[in-house]
Amino acid sequence: MSTVTLVSSDRSHTPEGDAPRTWVRSIEDLPSGPPPRRRSPSSATAEDRVILLGSMVAALALAWVLCFRLLPWGSPLALTLVAFVLFLAVVTVTTVTVSPGPAVADRLAGALVTGGAAVVGLALVTTVVFTFVRGMGALPHLNMFTQDMSRTGPRDPLTQGGIVHAIVGSLIQVGIAVVVTVPLALGTAVFMTEVGGRFARVVRTVVEAMTALPSIVAGLFIYTVLILGLGIPRSGFAASMALAVMMLPIIARAADVVLRVVPSGLREASLALGASRWRTVWHVVLPTARPGLATALILGVARGVGETSPVLLTSGASTYLVTDPFSNAMNSLPLFVFTTVRSGEPLYIQRGFAAATVLLALVLVLFVVARLLARQRSSR
Repeated sequence: MSTVTLVSSDRSHTPEGDAPRTWVRSIEDLPSGPPPRRRSPSSATAEDRVILLGSMVAALALAWVLCFRLLPWGSPLALTLVAFVLFLAVVTVTTVTVSPGPAVADRLAGALVTGGAAVVGLALVTTVVFTFVRGMGALPHLNMFTQDMSRTGPRDPLTQGGIVHAIVGSLIQVGIAVVVTVPLALGTAVFMTEVGGRFARVVRTVVEAMTALPSIVAGLFIYTVLILGLGIPRSGFAASMALAVMMLPIIARAADVVLRVVPSGLREASLALGASRWRTVWHVVLPTARPGLATALILGVARGVGETSPVLLTSGASTYLVTDPFSNAMNSLPLFVFTTVRSGEPLYIQRGFAAATVLLALVLVLFVVARLLARQRSSR
């Protein structure tokens, strides 16, 4: 019989100076053939697909029985949540019977992440579609975008009146807020990232705390300082200052994160060529971080354009078109939606959903414009 000698180099259990241990083993006892191939975690076999599909069907069936037959939860939202929880349980039990422990953990984590993303995406799509469908009756009328509500009552037909005063008001208020906020937010982010020091840590702490500031507090702050303290009338300018207070910490915090991602080698190369620190920031750091800064601006605008309570406190609602932000009350799309939904009139509520649809489209347009302006210029 053929044998092979294996020599061990482990001397931890042998006396000092002894020879290494040897073992004699038959060749037939050694494993033959190629070593087993390791499976990639990202690969999916036919068995995996069958398990996922079967788990989905079983979870939906069990959720339907629970929500519509056994428990008083007969709603699409309850069905979705219960089906998601049951899907995680079924896919875990099924995977345990056919796969080892690491595969079970991998399958459960993948199902949790994918299912959570699907639930969030479904909620977002459902909200947008529901808003569009409810406002579809008013959107086809051209007067919705060319007239205001100064001569239209809550019960007048959809062929009269419009939301042009709310659209113009939102654009003016957000535009002024952006003009005021962007330099302050970028300056704050540059100070926290490029200057540093003890005071920079204090500023970062204040900015992070302000990101959770309630909108009603921002409105009360502007109402107390500008309207009561300085005597500025309730107007679109006061509303834009309240929106600026809401947008400033969002843009500054996001810009701070983006600027810290810029490679330090770019700064060192610029300084090595003789550029000053501020020329390095202006010509190297900020252009490199342009796409991320555009995203920070989009986050801030998305926060400010949907606020209602600051506008209600500092400006108030109006039914006519106002283009002067320093004199009279100026309406906005969120405030118009809030007013119409509270009215209780079906036609007025339908106008509110149409205004909400226009608000969603406005945010989408601002997002696309910001991304186009922030796109890196291609080098020739």
